[in-house]
Amino acid sequence: MTASLDATRALAPVSDDDTIDHEFSFGPADFERVRKLIYQRAGISLHDGKRAMVYSRLSRRLRETGHRSFKDYLQWLEGVSGPAGEQEWQQFINSLTTNLTSFFREEHHFHALAEALKGFKGKPPRIWCAASSTGEEPYSIAMVLAEVLGEHCGARLVASDIDTKVLSTARRGVYAADARGLSPERLKRHFLRGTGANAGFIRIKPELAKMVDFRPFNLMTPNWSMGEPFDMVFCRNVMIYFDHDTQRTVLRRIHDVMRPGGLLFVGHSENFTDARDWFVLRGKTIYQRV
Repeated sequence: MTASLDATRALAPVSDDDTIDHEFSFGPADFERVRKLIYQRAGISLHDGKRAMVYSRLSRRLRETGHRSFKDYLQWLEGVSGPAGEQEWQQFINSLTTNLTSFFREEHHFHALAEALKGFKGKPPRIWCAASSTGEEPYSIAMVLAEVLGEHCGARLVASDIDTKVLSTARRGVYAADARGLSPERLKRHFLRGTGANAGFIRIKPELAKMVDFRPFNLMTPNWSMGEPFDMVFCRNVMIYFDHDTQRTVLRRIHDVMRPGGLLFVGHSENFTDARDWFVLRGKTIYQRV
């Protein structure tokens, strides 16, 4: 979730009026079936205007699995079992999640993070980035941790995403040298520049990469086992894909894995003032656990 969800597969909004290449049979019943399955598996609510997007992304899976219609593919998907089944379900989810991110996106959050970190003495804070996407967000958090508490502060950042493909990119920690959001000072301090065949690319420095524990995680998992409570959680631009009931469920679970007084950072278009029993607003899209 992912989120949740930059730069890899962002699409402009589309509607059912957009022209669809009818290489495969894809009717209203197929779209409803996809909507039901992605909601059950990932909590994502697809509105009617996403039909063309669904066709475009899932048609790749039909080609790769040798199916000639969405009906046949979805019937096979629901019936396949074992490791092959789990792998295809993951491919199905990966195809339908959107990953839009950049370094230091919504910069005010990182100024607030730096201020909050100044209050930690001794034991470093425990932080969860719940929609790490291709890694820019958790590495931005790690940079602030290093700048405020030091690169060897012992902080551990859990970074999760439902999409295993973007997690592989995040673990590599390699980006274009002109990646958005990075100042010259941070480029010099936190990255290694590629040479030769790797010219034009940068890699996150090993001491920073060691701070981040990337792991696959589905926010729809009923029982969360996250270890010690988190002091801060970044769950930004994820809830916009959930309906109200799913949002409430996820917020309650986030509340349960945070320490009292911990900070929750959410996306610029997300508002949870109706969840005052769990969180209170403490700044621009920043909530505090009750």
